Amino acid sequence: MAKKKRGKGTKVGQKSSRLKVVVAILLLLLLSLALSFAWFYERAFGKNVQLNGDKSEFVYIETGSDLNDVVSALTESGWLINRSSFIWLAEFMNYDEKIKPGRYRLTDGMSNRALIQLLRSGKQEPLKLTLRALRTKEQLAGKVSKVLELDSLDLIELLNNKEFMEQFGLNENTALCLFMPDTYEFYWNTSAKGFVERMNSEYEKFWTEERLQRAAQAGLSKTDVQIIASIVVQESNQRDEWPIIAGVYINRLRIGMRLQADPTVKFALQDFELKRIRSIHTDVESPYNTYKYKGLPPGPIYITGKQSMDAVLNYQSHNYLYFCARPDRSGYHSFSKSFLEHKRLAREYHRSLNSRGIKR
Repeated sequence: MAKKKRGKGTKVGQKSSRLKVVVAILLLLLLSLALSFAWFYERAFGKNVQLNGDKSEFVYIETGSDLNDVVSALTESGWLINRSSFIWLAEFMNYDEKIKPGRYRLTDGMSNRALIQLLRSGKQEPLKLTLRALRTKEQLAGKVSKVLELDSLDLIELLNNKEFMEQFGLNENTALCLFMPDTYEFYWNTSAKGFVERMNSEYEKFWTEERLQRAAQAGLSKTDVQIIASIVVQESNQRDEWPIIAGVYINRLRIGMRLQADPTVKFALQDFELKRIRSIHTDVESPYNTYKYKGLPPGPIYITGKQSMDAVLNYQSHNYLYFCARPDRSGYHSFSKSFLEHKRLAREYHRSLNSRGIKR
């Protein structure tokens, strides 16, 4: 019996069916790729930072942080919209292996990719640190640690480290000489060591060849100048008096007379509100008590600025050995060459204090 031949129509139908299957598979693949791309794009480039109407905020990534710490820092303030998408892309981009501490500016609407690129780049926003009105290393360390990441105890320990301070020509008593009142820019995660080294560079900028020559001509070292300046600036708020007062102290040093500087007694007592220094105060046992010990105290009693140090370097040459605050409450002082004249002026000032009821 003869076999039946398949018709051309059957073959065409089969080819058409196979083509439809192939096309359907390709369409499914394209759809799957499109969905995958959309999913990836949304996770990488979609908005994932929301700052509640603020244009920018700062996130602080602490030294030694891992990815969980970073996520916590971002989610504590509710800035991260989708936590899981950030973690996924961070791991995909190997950010968990390249975490850099610092202070970073976030902007509203940032994508995960933009955020991770910023954090991974280490491009921090510097901040401003203002130093002024500081008397002790503890006060300095407390001020700095409120602005920078470093620990105040680490900074104090470093300033008390003999070997470390020797590289700057200083010791634990003169360490404050490095720090001059001003506003400085720092990165938030600056270490204690980095902070001191940066301040030393500012210190060296001040000490130009001309200033060094002036100090040498006066027979003073750099630390001598700053110690005297730290006393002078505490003696008077009237800056035009500073060179005159500096001249008084330099005159006393040259003849071997005790400085008898009231601010050093206040520093020794750590009582900076005293307005009247009495014999009970000048008996305090301390190397900073210049009523008891000749010469300069071991270190500065206040951080000194450029203007006060220049006042010492450009001290006024005169024959005054004494000065006393004027009773007119102007903030100025009367200067005298003899102790008898000084005692007369002091009595007038003390009568003024008594009339105002100032006992201490």
